[in-house]
Amino acid sequence: MLRFLHIPLTGLLGVLWDGVAAFGGVRLVDGENKCSGRVEVLRHDQWGSVCDHGWDLREADVVCLELGCGLAESALHGSAFGEGSGEISLRHVQCSGHESSLTHCAVVLHSDVLCTHEKDAGVKCSGTLLTPTLTLLSPHTVFSPGEAVRFGCSVLLGHHLSDFHLYKHGVSTPLVTQRADQTQTKVELTLSDIETFHQGSYSCGYRIKGGFPSQLLSSPPSNSINITVVELLTPQHWYNTSAEAPAGSVIKGHSFNISCSTPQQYPGGSFQLRLIRSNGTVR
Repeated sequence: MLRFLHIPLTGLLGVLWDGVAAFGGVRLVDGENKCSGRVEVLRHDQWGSVCDHGWDLREADVVCLELGCGLAESALHGSAFGEGSGEISLRHVQCSGHESSLTHCAVVLHSDVLCTHEKDAGVKCSGTLLTPTLTLLSPHTVFSPGEAVRFGCSVLLGHHLSDFHLYKHGVSTPLVTQRADQTQTKVELTLSDIETFHQGSYSCGYRIKGGFPSQLLSSPPSNSINITVVELLTPQHWYNTSAEAPAGSVIKGHSFNISCSTPQQYPGGSFQLRLIRSNGTVR
């Protein structure tokens, strides 16, 4: 039974391994810009169109990434960018969405679909990768040394994602890197054990796998978030009591003065006077 089934199935779907050498590239023509238009494939040194049967965002994404045009906004049918001329190079192509080139996608070999230039496929690409959004998950923007700062980095479309990065303004290498599932749209980026030199402005970015040959493409930077790292200096204090009181003591019912000071470090702020009782409680 298995042998019987194997014969027709191998005729239904195939991968263009034996034909990759015949293909020379992919282009978009007659569009509004270089990242939109009718999809054409170079085969045996001649450009031909692609039939729109089975054409959807998975195939369109592969084309956009291959051409360095970001992600697909729409997969168009019915010769939306005009009819091509010459042969139809690909009929009923089926991509998983993760291929590095349209010519690496599977095709239905024995398809009864009638393909004419009235069914030429087209795409509209984003042109660049979508800009991610950085949020601060920690409840405040001022931190002390040794604390952790939690950021969230998100993007609307999650397919093809490789990893997310947290950058500090003025530093070229990322301070935090988090790998992502290809369908993940948001990750948490934690900056641990911060020091005063971590104070500054932060943004995030992500990378996706795409292009031909396959490569990692980087997104534009996100919005910026500023954090402050405060290392407070130990204040100096002294007190004045009445002349009759023994050193280090205050006569009951008399008044005394306590002075507290610190070098100028940060604008604003306030001093607090705390009473620590003999049993260790603080008031």
